[in-house]
Amino acid sequence: MSGLDTAGTALGTPEDRRRTQRGWCWYDWANSVFPTSVVTVFLSLYLTSIARAAAEADTARNGPTPCANDNTLVQCDVSILGLVFPAGSLWGYLLSFATVIQVLVLPVAGAIADRSQNKRRMLAGFAFTGAVATCLLALVEGQNWQIGVLLFTIGNICWGTSVVVYYAFIPEISTADERDALSSRGWAFGYLGGGVCLALQLGLFQGHELFGLAQSEAVRACFILTGIWWAAFTLVPLRVLRDRPKPERADLGGGKIGGGFRELGDTMRYARKFPLTLAFLGSYLIFTDGISTVANVAGQYGSLELKLPQSTLITAILMTQFVAFIGGIAHGLVAKRIGAKKTILGSLVVWIIMLALAYLVQAGEQLQFFGIAAGIGLVLGGTNALARSLFSQMVPAGKEGQYFAVYEIGERSTSWLGPLVYAGIGQATGSFRLAILSMMIFFIVGFILVWLVPVRRAIRAVGNSEPAVL
Repeated sequence: MSGLDTAGTALGTPEDRRRTQRGWCWYDWANSVFPTSVVTVFLSLYLTSIARAAAEADTARNGPTPCANDNTLVQCDVSILGLVFPAGSLWGYLLSFATVIQVLVLPVAGAIADRSQNKRRMLAGFAFTGAVATCLLALVEGQNWQIGVLLFTIGNICWGTSVVVYYAFIPEISTADERDALSSRGWAFGYLGGGVCLALQLGLFQGHELFGLAQSEAVRACFILTGIWWAAFTLVPLRVLRDRPKPERADLGGGKIGGGFRELGDTMRYARKFPLTLAFLGSYLIFTDGISTVANVAGQYGSLELKLPQSTLITAILMTQFVAFIGGIAHGLVAKRIGAKKTILGSLVVWIIMLALAYLVQAGEQLQFFGIAAGIGLVLGGTNALARSLFSQMVPAGKEGQYFAVYEIGERSTSWLGPLVYAGIGQATGSFRLAILSMMIFFIVGFILVWLVPVRRAIRAVGNSEPAVL
């Protein structure tokens, strides 16, 4: 069945598939700059500084109590929609808020993608809109951190939705035995692309005076570069990806959006027939919450807790990107020999070890921080890449968009928990060391649950072909 998908539909010749798969991987390259440059590196610290400036100005106007020092957890308060919290906790709470908003959007988008079969057009629309919102982050300066909250939320919604549509192409362009390698290759390629873009931005940031820019202006220029990069490289997969003919299905009425809601409800009811697929999804939701939280708060942890300069943090994250490329390829090779499930379990063990070591890193010790960054890089891409390919094996044919929407929406609906725990513990203790250590629970529980899922039986249950090695 090397040339057929799980429903028996022709996927084309091996040469056609390879060409399409190479083009597909370019969207990993294109979109990875958003979570890397915006979420992990620049916006977390930049938006915190803007919020701190606003809090300091408000404190100066309304009271004599000074804000905390620059190298501690910021205690000056900011407020929005009646909620008051320390400026230093803004980023963690914003990640949680943006995630909850995604919960309302992603599942319907997936259902619409399956119903209309316009996945290629949807991918373009969400990617380009997200890229524009990212460019507009350059407008955030002075004390207007609220604009940053709005633009980041829009960009994050578009990024997540485009990823749902992107993932839904996997069963259409690869056979069962090709998916682990394809997913790992795409994820690794994404980290390489994110690393190359970040290297350019690092040069701009560190050499900003040579370009006649202030440091804050260099950061805003990096937002523009990120948006342009995302939009430009999205053109590559759009050239090779094609929509499949619309499958025969009952007319649910109500147009694309209304029908999308109805079809989503039908899929959710239908999904209960495959409890093993849902069990694996639940396992993934737990450990990926830990992964995304660690990645998103790494810069803040290094800055506020370890008191490392921003140049060191960016260099470490840049190094992590290139190590993650090697790690992603390695995960694909290991999975080919021992199976995706065993490889995922091994990666989760490495995550637990790295978090324990991160807790022990001494303040100001750059080499220790680089060592932790390298260790995390080895498992950063591969763990989720193999989870993505393994889940695709458990999806009923013709429901790819909806199931990957559930996959992503499940991730978004739970991934607010990690940042919330991290920010809450940091606020309660005045230190982020216990906060970073608390992330271990996500990996421990995730390991146990993945180990318990019989993945081969789950693949057979939805009528898909089993890969040779699991």
